[in-house]
Amino acid sequence: MHEKPNAGQGTVAGFLATVLSLMIFFLAQGLFGTAFVPFDLFDWMARILPGGLVTFGIDLIVSIIAALNLENTSGTAKTAEHILAIFIMLILGALAGRLLFSLWRRSEHDPRSGLIIGVLIGAVLAFISAAVNQSATASQFVSMALIAAVFAGWGGVLRWLYDRLTPLFSHELAGGLNRRQFLIRVGGATAALTFAGVGFGAVVRRTLAPEDESVRTWSADNPLPNTDAALQPAPGTRAEFTQIQSHYRIDINSLPPVVREDDWKLKIHGQIENPLELTLSELRENYEPLHQFITLSCISNPVAGDLIGTQRWTGIPIKRILEDVLPHPEALYLKITSADGFDESIAIERIMADECIMLAYAWDDLPLTTAHGFPLRIYIPDRYGMKQPKWIMDIEVTERYDEGFWVRRGWDEVARVNATSVVDTVAIDSLIEQGNQALVPIGGMAYAGARGISKVEIRVDDGDWQKAQLRQPISDLTWVLWRYDWPFEAGEHTVYVRCVDGQGVPQIETSRGERPSGATGIDSRWFFLSGS
Repeated sequence: MHEKPNAGQGTVAGFLATVLSLMIFFLAQGLFGTAFVPFDLFDWMARILPGGLVTFGIDLIVSIIAALNLENTSGTAKTAEHILAIFIMLILGALAGRLLFSLWRRSEHDPRSGLIIGVLIGAVLAFISAAVNQSATASQFVSMALIAAVFAGWGGVLRWLYDRLTPLFSHELAGGLNRRQFLIRVGGATAALTFAGVGFGAVVRRTLAPEDESVRTWSADNPLPNTDAALQPAPGTRAEFTQIQSHYRIDINSLPPVVREDDWKLKIHGQIENPLELTLSELRENYEPLHQFITLSCISNPVAGDLIGTQRWTGIPIKRILEDVLPHPEALYLKITSADGFDESIAIERIMADECIMLAYAWDDLPLTTAHGFPLRIYIPDRYGMKQPKWIMDIEVTERYDEGFWVRRGWDEVARVNATSVVDTVAIDSLIEQGNQALVPIGGMAYAGARGISKVEIRVDDGDWQKAQLRQPISDLTWVLWRYDWPFEAGEHTVYVRCVDGQGVPQIETSRGERPSGATGIDSRWFFLSGS
């Protein structure tokens, strides 16, 4: 009687078979626009797991990125999510291989059992993918069929490896190879195919989606409204206007939903006299556009984090649309739902009182990118991004208030932006000579939502708080840049900053984490000035 492969070999076999499967999904996604299963499984888990666990994971990723001083927090966080999703799939595949090898080792099974089990697993994952995926450009049927077929192959490969390894464990040679050599050969072939597939997939993606260098942004041809402001930022202060490709993106999707303009209509319904379904062209042509320079920040942004940016938004005051649909007297809220299932509610009373609340369809005079919410997203002044859906598909006018997606998961119900101030730079290489005194330019940013900033103060070491100069902001809805020229003093120093919002309320100086209402605390920066 032959000795049979054990659970350990099954773990290795399951891992290798899963690597091959992921390579096929990656290639198919690049060539045909099908779903990428690990991301869909990850997104599904994020929707069904307890909110506290999900937000703990988000906080942990952001904290690690901050601790490692990595740049582009949102991009790095998405990369971390992608790696984690793939890791989870590989672990599940390895565990499944371990389980199947243990099962086959204990009793005889039909050689087709691997294929059958693979089909069943593939069917489950296909339905999960269909439930959450909004990024695939291929038809849902094609994606589901591919998932079922690939996992049928996955199960078949596992059974083939099991059958192939069985005689090797009885020291019977197969083509001159022992079991260790056989596994090494299989692993090497798997790795080679995977690297080749990933490289080919990357080339395919670049070929199918080349960058369009002919489009022109508004900012490329126009000065900012505050270009002539008297105060110039200290050298090294952040850019006052955030380019689209540099603006943060935080959402609940591994890949952003892909919405085709030809298939899209904004459905407005519920307790209204005139239900509407509006195309993007109708929104652009039937309503006078509103252009606003806006700073948007994420509630997960730590003090001095980079999950914040300023852009030129173009869209329509929601108030104008409500005037057309005529809400019933009992209607009190809009429930806004996105393509990815994200939802949020906003009071009609607030909308009617503030024309700045808008449905935006362009940034920097270009249609919203897929990553940033095409075709439509909302802007609500003085609120964190968690209250502001992207990829909007549906607006229901209702008398009922529904907690939004993140509110149901334990985040603050109001999510009002906290006043914050940041030290961006201590420009020790740009000293200013003023008589016999050298001055060190220090600068940064302060932000308090739509409330604006009335004062910024800095303190160096244990000195007194000193009032900084404020640059005229781009608009009443953007951050404010500040500057202070500090008298040079050799040695080690730490500079601290605090601000007061436009309503006279000081920022909260007590240090507090991001969850559930946004981070608070004083930002500081250490620097050294040589006396030589």
